[in-house]
Amino acid sequence: MKICQVEKPLVATNRIPGLEHRHLQVVRDGSSKAVAVDAVGCTPGDWVICVGSSAAREAAGHKEYPSDLTIVGIIDHWKED
Repeated sequence: MKICQVEKPLVATNRIPGLEHRHLQVVRDGSSKAVAVDAVGCTPGDWVICVGSSAAREAAGHKEYPSDLTIVGIIDHWKED
């Protein structure tokens, strides 16, 4: 699991089948950015818990889902270092 901060939504209108109804978010993990499937409905500025690999596919809906990073929780309180 990773702790990331949501920067902004990512809009991509042309997607492969199965990805069409999922919200995507740009997240920051330190100085690097990534795109994550939003399974919980977060907003920019939220600190979130992300999972990767097969856990990301399961959290996004099923084992065949094409995700390698999925947001699975919004952190209620986080004091950034």
